[in-house]
Amino acid sequence: MNRSILRVVLSALALLVAGALHADPRVVAVTQIVEHPALDAVYQGVKDELTAEGYAEGSDVSYMHESAQANTAVAAQIARKFVGDQPDVIVAIATPSAQTVAAAARDIPVVFSAVTDPVSARLVKSLDHPGGNITGVSDMLPLDKHLDMVQRVVPDAKTIGTVYNPGEANAVALVNDLEERLKARGLTLVKAAATKTSEVLGAARSLVGKADAIYLTTDNTVISAAEAVISVGERAKIPVFAADTATVSRGAVAALGFDYYDVGRQTGKIVGRILKGEKPGDIPVGGVEDLSLYVNPGAAKRMGIELAPDVIADAEKVIEN
Repeated sequence: MNRSILRVVLSALALLVAGALHADPRVVAVTQIVEHPALDAVYQGVKDELTAEGYAEGSDVSYMHESAQANTAVAAQIARKFVGDQPDVIVAIATPSAQTVAAAARDIPVVFSAVTDPVSARLVKSLDHPGGNITGVSDMLPLDKHLDMVQRVVPDAKTIGTVYNPGEANAVALVNDLEERLKARGLTLVKAAATKTSEVLGAARSLVGKADAIYLTTDNTVISAAEAVISVGERAKIPVFAADTATVSRGAVAALGFDYYDVGRQTGKIVGRILKGEKPGDIPVGGVEDLSLYVNPGAAKRMGIELAPDVIADAEKVIEN
């Protein structure tokens, strides 16, 4: 190789190395429907997982993060903004945010998280073969196991109350499923609707005198105002149970669920695969199987019951507040 060709080759290599050293960080845009502990934990889990995979924030990856504050119109605005910004991946936390992003983003990879039923929400064609530009992680609830927990703690309960947002597709699907499963057990469901967080307190109050216990699903409208339901449970002596473990530290009696931080870590793994070149539509939708029992004996007493020693012994975490 003559010197002139060698100089050209070396110059080209130098440019490639310089470009690699000064490459712009990959951009991950994250939108979530509302801020509450479970969904916040998902976001943190995504970031921590990408850090663990070698994506240092600032140099290898940068984040855009917006919350719609429980407003679907704002969620749609965020989705359109993110599409205009052209990030490498959009992460959509919770069903309403995922639906707005899916409607707006045609060419940008989308990874949803904490979506109960992505097929019913029309986000993917199937869990095994999502297709298109979207995949993610579902937080489908093990309702029968949750009801086993409720009946274990309050075996005499005949009527279960719940508060839900009738405007959220997955919330409606969950409540319908819950009602069928309760019927199979000879129990009755009493429903109270709340289309926004300011209506949760009134909805919870409407259950007083009608429900022997209250069970809250992962409905984002309700969970973001869970303290309102818990305050009603304390005053009316109605034990409140939750589907997500974070609500136990906020005053629920017990929850059998998964850690939403782990949901975030699992979501982050999918984001990492896409950043490495995989197509979202080829990645099966993930699910969460590991369940943990969290209990709050103090909350139980405030709601007029006492947790049995064996229930406390079986808990992975006992909240003392």
